[in-house]
Amino acid sequence: MRVMGVDPGLTRCGVGVVEGAPGRRLRLLHVSVVRTAADEDHALRLLGIERGIEALMDELDPEAVAVERVFSQHNVRTVMGTAQAAGIAMLAAARRGLPVALHTPSEAKAAVTGNGRADKAQVTKMVTRLLELEEAPKPADAADALALAICHVWRGGAPGHRAHAFRSRIEEAARAERERLAARRTGGAVQ
Repeated sequence: MRVMGVDPGLTRCGVGVVEGAPGRRLRLLHVSVVRTAADEDHALRLLGIERGIEALMDELDPEAVAVERVFSQHNVRTVMGTAQAAGIAMLAAARRGLPVALHTPSEAKAAVTGNGRADKAQVTKMVTRLLELEEAPKPADAADALALAICHVWRGGAPGHRAHAFRSRIEEAARAERERLAARRTGGAVQ
């Protein structure tokens, strides 16, 4: 299974793609950070994140997308930007008919370290070891994205028939969206 992990953020959005199966060796396919400037217009920052994620999905062709579940924080502006970046990743996946899973930070930490309260250094160290990397992925957003992807691979994705039913609904919604956009470009209407 090829999984794209997304650690959402407005300034730094970590993206990592791994391939593997539960109980099998993992292989790193890609790791990067989509960056936006803090002084740029908010809408343009979101557009930049969308373009970055869309390009990586086109290039790397993931089978599923694992996004960090956003929790309320004390700084409302920060959590809103993080949630918006997460929504962009989910939307990009839905356009392609890809299943999306939301994992909490503690789930991802527990998957790679065995401890749901592990610190960023421990997560980075274990991601580096599990993927047999010569250097640790930097910044921490990149390592966190890989931890999310690893977590999803090791959980085996969505279970059985529910995964197929979910994919079918997503594929149908994605097809309808493509038709709507095509009709809009040609000036027609979708029935």
